[in-house]
Amino acid sequence: MARPVVASRAEWLAARVELLAEEKAVTRAVDALAARRRALPMVPVAKDYVFEGPDGRVRLAELFAGRRQLIVYHLMWEWDRDEGCPGCASLLDSVGGPARLSEHDTAFAAVSRGPWERLAGYHARHGWSFPTVSSFGSDFNYDFHASLDADIAPVRYNYRSAKEHALAGRPLADEQPGVSVFWRDDDDAVFHTYSAYARGIDPLNGARALLDLTPLGGPR
Repeated sequence: MARPVVASRAEWLAARVELLAEEKAVTRAVDALAARRRALPMVPVAKDYVFEGPDGRVRLAELFAGRRQLIVYHLMWEWDRDEGCPGCASLLDSVGGPARLSEHDTAFAAVSRGPWERLAGYHARHGWSFPTVSSFGSDFNYDFHASLDADIAPVRYNYRSAKEHALAGRPLADEQPGVSVFWRDDDDAVFHTYSAYARGIDPLNGARALLDLTPLGGPR
């Protein structure tokens, strides 16, 4: 277990003030990056994606629940265990309820290729208050590059090809985590505005952010 060195209060304060200057620089950089992210163009979603949930079939536009924005977490399904990914579940556990997002005209949902009859029980065991729906039989996860199968859609994860991942020594599994963001117009036209994968989904993990404040840190 890593343990910080012991210092006097004056030594600690000097080190803390030095670190604060770096933290402020990072904060300014993150704010500028967020502004660039918000300014990204958006792409019309041409397909009529249909999912299965607790009330039967539901379309992508319906997941907005009347709101302007929708954040979708791509929940990996581990077919050998016939369950959701524990790492994804841990992240979703830290998301909390959707009330705060709702105040900002934003809905949140988890989408997984897991069959609904299995996914429903998984959702219930975790007690999530946001909707979880199954995209099994749909192109949704493939089109947004969280499920990978070259026979269905070109394999590209985190904006790199399968070959690029292999050359980097990181061969790809068939299921990957990710987050996608959508915009809905008044006529229910839906647009894709953003997707992130791998470490790009860290902002969703509140527990990791808290653990990063501690000497032991969080999982990587």
